[in-house]
Amino acid sequence: MSYKFKVNKRRVFEKGKVYHICNKSIANYGIFKDKRNSLRFFKALVYYNTFESKVRLSAYFKLKKENKIKSNLLDLNKTNTLKCLAYCIMPDHYHLLLKVLADNTLSKYISDVENSFSRYFNIKFKRKGPIWQSRFRCVEIKTDEQLLHVSRYIHLNPTTDYLIDKPEDWEFSSYKDYILNNHYLKNVFSEITINNALTYKKFCEDQIDYQRNLKKIKKLLLE
Repeated sequence: MSYKFKVNKRRVFEKGKVYHICNKSIANYGIFKDKRNSLRFFKALVYYNTFESKVRLSAYFKLKKENKIKSNLLDLNKTNTLKCLAYCIMPDHYHLLLKVLADNTLSKYISDVENSFSRYFNIKFKRKGPIWQSRFRCVEIKTDEQLLHVSRYIHLNPTTDYLIDKPEDWEFSSYKDYILNNHYLKNVFSEITINNALTYKKFCEDQIDYQRNLKKIKKLLLE
C-alpha cells in the first residue's frame, strides 16, 4: 500500500469521505514536547469541531469555561462537523484521521485549530511568524484496508520513533481508547473493520518492529 500526501490548496472535502491529515512544525521544532502545549492543541481540536459559531479559544478560556471542553476527541455530539477516527500528537507534528460530516468544513477546522495554536505558541514564547512548515497535507482514504493500516500507522508513530515501548503509553493518542475496551470499536467506529479491542491491539503491536526497522514504510505513507 502506498499513497502520496497532497498539500491542501483550496481542496473540496466531501461529506462522508475520510482523510488522513498531517502537518509538521517549521524546522522540525519540538512545539509539542511540552505536555502543556500538546494539551492546548488537543483542546483546540475538540473546541473547533462544531457547526456553532464560536469565539476564539483564548477568549473562551478567559471566560473561565475551559472545564466545559470535553476530554475526549473521539466522542461525538450533534454539533460536530467531523468525526475523529484516530489521532496522535507527536513532538514536532500531528496526525488526524477524520471523516467529514458536513461539506466544506475540514479546511476551516484545520485552519482554526492551527491558527489558534500558533497564536498561543507565539504569545507564550514571545515570537513572531509561522510555526507550521506548510498548509496541512492530506490523503483521501479510499478502502477499508487502507483505513485500517493508516490507523495502525498513526497509532504506532511514538513506538516507531522509539519514544516509548508500548503505544498505549503515549498520552496524546487515540490508541488507548481503541484497546482499553470495546466501546469505540463496537459502538463508534463502524468504519474500522476490526471491532474487537484485543484483535486490534494484536494487529498493531505485531507490527511494531516491522514499522521501526523498515524506514520505507514512512515513504509509502507520507510521500
